[in-house]
Amino acid sequence: MLRTGSDSTVAALYAITLLLVGFGLIMVLSSSSITSYLDDQGFFGGFWRQASFALIGIPLMLIAAAMPVTFWKRWAWVLLGLGIALQLLVFTPLGIEVYGNRNWIQIGGFGAQPSEALKLALVVWVGAVLQRKEPLLGQMRHEIVPIILPGAVIALGVVLLGRDLGTVLIMAAMVFGAMYFGGISWKTLGVTAGGGLLAVVFFVVTSQNRMARLLSHAGETDDYSGLDWQSTHGMWALASGGLFGVGLGNSKAKWSWLPAADNDYIFAIIGEELGLIGALLVIVLFIVLMVVMLRVISRARDRFGRAVVGGIMVWIVGQAFVNIGVVIGVFPVLGVPLPLISAGGTALIACLAAIGVVISIARDGAQYRAELEAAAPTGRRGRGIR
Repeated sequence: MLRTGSDSTVAALYAITLLLVGFGLIMVLSSSSITSYLDDQGFFGGFWRQASFALIGIPLMLIAAAMPVTFWKRWAWVLLGLGIALQLLVFTPLGIEVYGNRNWIQIGGFGAQPSEALKLALVVWVGAVLQRKEPLLGQMRHEIVPIILPGAVIALGVVLLGRDLGTVLIMAAMVFGAMYFGGISWKTLGVTAGGGLLAVVFFVVTSQNRMARLLSHAGETDDYSGLDWQSTHGMWALASGGLFGVGLGNSKAKWSWLPAADNDYIFAIIGEELGLIGALLVIVLFIVLMVVMLRVISRARDRFGRAVVGGIMVWIVGQAFVNIGVVIGVFPVLGVPLPLISAGGTALIACLAAIGVVISIARDGAQYRAELEAAAPTGRRGRGIR
């Protein structure tokens, strides 16, 4: 069950994922070494912590990949309920506030971000609902209920109650991607996008902190020692890298100049140490991951597979480009990490589990193509598969 077999798509998913995780561990080691030492954890403290999460996430990915697609369809509602229940824990005494967002829980020395698990549960649930309601799709009320109302509204709402708009935007894009690849009508997609845009504008203009970050990005502020500190030093780190970088481990920004150097702004350290070449390599890897996932979508057996893989692709690849866009100044600071690379245990484990689901669907798609080929008349199998 865990072998790639002869399917090149499955092998490519494993290869790209493990390459990104390995590269991420190297960059976490480099970017976190100084802050780990200052926190009395030694130079390798951040690295060992991230490596331990990788050792949890990779077996979880293999287990998710070995599960049949019917497992995800059968347990979709339970997974969504569990994800929402975990997210509600942030409003109990277990919840803690980080950088103004109450989106974390702390149990002893272990911290976790439940919204990452909720992302995977939500996208699997959307796919299961679309598959179940397939005969009714094309009617707007059946395309909106229960996916948007009340499903996505509740899931995104419990995250937004913790004031984490960045995560909510990624989840909203993920749901929209799942609906698009799941075959929802353009009319419903347009109404959904319009309503979502109005909601984003409302939540931005009603928050002083969000408006301040937006104005800072627009160049309307000059708060070098405050709001502009991180974005300014991130740009300086990228600029100092040049074409080939200053060398792995030789970053100056990580010496307490760049907050979140191993997390939200790790791409700045990549650009500084490995230069434009290293930064472009990361971008190319995510583009290749997107192309492979598009191939999985084209080969999926049913609407469930297309919707789930499409949503996960928008989540992981889309979040990667949002993170990179923030670092290079295209977007205002949103506080989302670089998937599979940034430090952060819950995010890494959730992304690896999500890719495991994609591999499960890819395997099912390969089996489906084999069934079609076996059923096709002799001499017409190639044409039938195409």
